[in-house]
Amino acid sequence: MAQGLEVALTDFQSSRNNVRHHTQEISINRLIVRRGQAFSITLYFSNRGFQPGLDNIIFVTETGPLPDQAKGTQAVFSLTGRGGPSPWIASLETNGPTSLEVSLCASPTAAVGRYLLKIHIDPFQGSVTAYQLGEFILLFNPWCPEDAVYLDSEPQRQEYVMNDYGFIYQGNKNWIRPCPWNYGQFEDNIIDICLTLLDKSLHFQIDPATDCALRGSPVYVSRVVCAMINSNDDSGVLNGNWSENYMDGVNPAEWTGSVAILKQWHATGCQPVRYGQCWVFAAVMCTVMRCLGIPTRVITNFDSGHDTDGNLIIDEYYDNTGRILKNKKKDTIWNFHVWNECWMARKDLPAGYGGWQVLDATPQETSNGLYCCGPASVRAIKEGEVGLDYDTRFAFSMVNADCVSWLVSAGKEQKLHRDTSSVGNFISTKSIQSDERDDVTENYKYGEGTPQERQAFLKALQKLEARRSQGSLRAGSQPFRPTPRSQEDPRRLDTPSLRPSDVVQVSLKFQLLGRPNMGQDIRFVLLALNVSSQFKDLKVNLSAQSLLHDGSPLSPFWQDTAFITLSPQEAKTYPCTIPYSQYSQYLSTDKLIRISALGEEKSCPEKILANKIITLSYPSITINVLGPAVVNQPLSIEMIFSNPLSEQVADCVLTVEGSGLFKKQQRVLIGVLKPQHRARVTLKTVPFKSGPRQIQANLRSDKFKDIKGYRNVYVDFGL
Repeated sequence: MAQGLEVALTDFQSSRNNVRHHTQEISINRLIVRRGQAFSITLYFSNRGFQPGLDNIIFVTETGPLPDQAKGTQAVFSLTGRGGPSPWIASLETNGPTSLEVSLCASPTAAVGRYLLKIHIDPFQGSVTAYQLGEFILLFNPWCPEDAVYLDSEPQRQEYVMNDYGFIYQGNKNWIRPCPWNYGQFEDNIIDICLTLLDKSLHFQIDPATDCALRGSPVYVSRVVCAMINSNDDSGVLNGNWSENYMDGVNPAEWTGSVAILKQWHATGCQPVRYGQCWVFAAVMCTVMRCLGIPTRVITNFDSGHDTDGNLIIDEYYDNTGRILKNKKKDTIWNFHVWNECWMARKDLPAGYGGWQVLDATPQETSNGLYCCGPASVRAIKEGEVGLDYDTRFAFSMVNADCVSWLVSAGKEQKLHRDTSSVGNFISTKSIQSDERDDVTENYKYGEGTPQERQAFLKALQKLEARRSQGSLRAGSQPFRPTPRSQEDPRRLDTPSLRPSDVVQVSLKFQLLGRPNMGQDIRFVLLALNVSSQFKDLKVNLSAQSLLHDGSPLSPFWQDTAFITLSPQEAKTYPCTIPYSQYSQYLSTDKLIRISALGEEKSCPEKILANKIITLSYPSITINVLGPAVVNQPLSIEMIFSNPLSEQVADCVLTVEGSGLFKKQQRVLIGVLKPQHRARVTLKTVPFKSGPRQIQANLRSDKFKDIKGYRNVYVDFGL
């Protein structure tokens, strides 16, 4: 009888395998591979070499607490092919005197996660010897055509999987600004934190065996991650807060990256981090999904609808002064809203609806009992296919709901007008391998005012009506109430004014006089235009109030009344100024001010409404890199910043981070900055990763929270 093989050592060839599997940025000391792609290991024997005619080596891979072949969480496969078919494959590469190099390949549909690799050596005669070789991590594979997350463009894979920094667009549709963000998906321990996040989900807690078995599906994993980013149902990563009171946590505007958030969540025993808002939820989800291997990008939608009752209508209410009122239905138009798109096949949907999918981790409404949204096919949203899974109706309303304005006076509501194009503008994401903004609005809807766009809207209404009759609206939404729009002629494409467009005689419009900078007075004019052949006497009530970025109004702080007489075919401007001293104490962290005008003619009962949202801007932090950036060589970085206000600010803190440049986020206590004072700080670091990198910086004080800056840096590998 031949002596059984004895394994003395196993070499997982982590460095070589990880380079081939695009995971070397995570580690070169641990085996981290992607499914559907071969990796090599070497077995070293202590007594003799492998003999194909005598030895049968059976590999066993297991994931989860209850591995099961039937569920796909255990795979048993032979080097010689004996033992039946398996979705995992083992093949001989090199057979040495006392070593054996083997190629292993996971199924392209295998569950992702931590795996244990074992072998059973059966000499065909005698007893079986079992060895536990070690652990490895298996990820999704966008480079594998058989994987459901396959993306056939290498530049897109580099951007949406490998890039560890980017921009999140904020501001308003008239002033879009990039906010730099450190995703840091390859930083130390982030992969382990992401896998812990999966294990902390309610799905795993209730039925771990089934949860692990379903982790081969990007649709399932994306829904689990989406629910775990917020903490509304579980021990999720972030607490949301839109109250303007962040005393017991971090103001969402201060964050510059995901790494600090995920590490704090993990270090505190998975206690939710305080606080996040939509862009923070989306950024952290982007980090987790890219780390797991699912192509992901961050999307900003300006003038984003939040339709709470499922009728595709956003109702806005105004008083006689033009002030927007709190919405009793809680419908709102967010100044901007941020979500994710993840790339995956959708075999659960009809053909053609794979590709980019909307996932929104901001806790707004429930989906199947949990606060998550998606994946909803972007193409389904564009086509009005609101009956397709998951949460497509809600996603459709964010980009293509109609907005109806109402005047509330003496307890009565008067309909002012209906706007079919105000929701969903300049839908934005970072361009591929560029710092430019990419507008993807056409992916979500046909051009405003086109027959195709109105047909998609009417299709969505009809499908919602059909679902309502079947009692199958999204969990958490109110019953569908038909609106007059559902009976409107689809050829009537828009109603942009208070009266039909062919009889509008007087219009109002705001125009800024210069850029609205924080700390300075806001100067603007109200432009009144009379296109009729008659004189017009107008009384116009003007007001200004702060807004939160989710559209919630704060108390008004400025009001004025203008009396304007217009000759036939005449235009006049009414100048306005809001002093800094008047708006400063009322401003929210979002730095949003809504100016409104509600006009009326003496001879006409109809009202004329105009409004404009102003985002106040800060000067950016200037970042200078002093000298060449080389791996393992000291590097000095200079930060130049200023207090933009005409008053002293205190409690100033500068935070700086950058994946591959800093091991952890840097905090510099600045203290007091005098009015208009300019200061500079020099930091020293030692880059530890080569290639394109980005530095992100934020300055906060007792008067402002988010003066930002960034600088791209290319780090040479050196000798």
